[in-house]
Amino acid sequence: MSELYHEGQRRLQDQFDTRRLADRIEARLVAEAIDPESWAFIERRDMFFLATVDAQGRPNCSYKGGDPGFVRVLDARTIAFPCYDGNGMYLSMGNVLVNPNVGLLFVDWEGQERLRLNGEATITPEDPLEAGWPQCQFVVRVRVREVFPNCSRYIHQYRLVELSGFVPRPESPPPVPNWKRADWAQAVLPEQDPARGERASGEPENQNRSASE
Repeated sequence: MSELYHEGQRRLQDQFDTRRLADRIEARLVAEAIDPESWAFIERRDMFFLATVDAQGRPNCSYKGGDPGFVRVLDARTIAFPCYDGNGMYLSMGNVLVNPNVGLLFVDWEGQERLRLNGEATITPEDPLEAGWPQCQFVVRVRVREVFPNCSRYIHQYRLVELSGFVPRPESPPPVPNWKRADWAQAVLPEQDPARGERASGEPENQNRSASE
């Protein structure tokens, strides 16, 4: 019996006669631990997509970016990544607190490869790993349930132009995004936010410094 597929997936596999193929992929490619090749792949990435689900089963998908290696593989069954300052909604991280099930999709746009990792996420206050990421609000650890490479044929090939200037780095604090300087945001920013008191300059924000975080 498969531990990966549920009845809905089986119905579609049977409709399109892919049950045998799906079972073969599960047997050959789906693992419960991160092998050395996947380990290196994850730690080279500078972004990933994170899928979470709230207590009512409503999904949310978000983009997470950082410098290459910002996602760390702690052991063959555990990864960790930082939560940086964002827009304060905590849609993904709030979901983790009520439903730990998460899915991560890592993509190498230049090499046209991708990897899926599913598991259970936890957020522990004052995690000792926090010190390893500048301006990390808290650390998310994910215990691996399944990890497997994904077909790459529909991955469009892109080239990296520039890493985001907003990624926290030890040498300097990140700049303030323009949206936080707007009047509507200034009035409700957290008391300790470094953007408090900074007003919009009226200059357009660089494309690499998007207001939608």
